[in-house]
Amino acid sequence: MTKDELAKIEKFLRKTLASPTISVRTRPRKSDSAEVYVGEEFIGVVYEDDEDDEKSYNFQMAILGMDLEG
Repeated sequence: MTKDELAKIEKFLRKTLASPTISVRTRPRKSDSAEVYVGEEFIGVVYEDDEDDEKSYNFQMAILGMDLEG
């Protein structure tokens, strides 16, 4: 993904999730995905999908059971 794409995804996530501390960062040795953080906490990955010449992005976030306790 390009820097421009990462910036657009970051802007979209910040607005949609109402969180100005979200950042989208490149992944080492990966060009089809990026890491998503809230502050310095890793929360998920955005994957680029370029199927049928129609680009889209998929955000995947895992929630651990221990994170829901307390």
